[in-house]
Amino acid sequence: MGSTVFVKVVGFRDVERHALNTVFRLSMERPTTYALWTPESPVLPHIALIDVESYEAGLALASPNLNPNLKLICVGNGAPAHAWRAFPRPLNWTAVIHAMDQLFATAQVDIDIGMDGEPDTVIPPGVRRTLIVDPSRDDRLYLRARLALAGLIEIDEAETVTQATVRAREQHYDIVIVNVDMLDEPWGLVERLVAKDPPVGSVVVTTGNTAWAMHERAERAGCRAVINRPYDPSHVFRVLQMV
Repeated sequence: MGSTVFVKVVGFRDVERHALNTVFRLSMERPTTYALWTPESPVLPHIALIDVESYEAGLALASPNLNPNLKLICVGNGAPAHAWRAFPRPLNWTAVIHAMDQLFATAQVDIDIGMDGEPDTVIPPGVRRTLIVDPSRDDRLYLRARLALAGLIEIDEAETVTQATVRAREQHYDIVIVNVDMLDEPWGLVERLVAKDPPVGSVVVTTGNTAWAMHERAERAGCRAVINRPYDPSHVFRVLQMV
């Protein structure tokens, strides 16, 4: 089982949307699968594909909720200077997919589901160490158990932002899970983790706030996913699978 990359699509003509849906469908036969991101997706978008000539693109690019860390592939005239890639029309979808492959095809994380519905306990390639930042001992133990089931057994814990900052300075983490409800200044920690050089592979936040504004804030901060509490084991697994 390969990795799934969720693509936030903004704008585009009907015929281009049809072609894009075909590209996504065909990618299901490849190790790296591309899928349309929607608000119901289990994780935040990995990349954005934007038709800069569309009205929707103008709104999206001007929105204060736009994640500044989200890589943009722009199509058409007038791409912003911070765009990661820009393609003219007529659009060459093969070139677009090749560009996304440069980011994602070499960084796959495989977490296979066993016959009993739980992931096999095999350490996914490329994922070595996880940090859980949560004052709640019970929540840390629960997440540690779920991570172990996914084969992620190199796990550190921190109860405070200060402890997490020290650990992140001393050790590189592929995944950091941050409780943003119970910590002092949790979003400052998230921003430092995202901006870290080398950056944390995936920053995931946990929260009891299910409002969409929370997801927007997490996306804007550069998080890869939001896990809602109380925890749903199947959702936690899907998030681990996607990040």
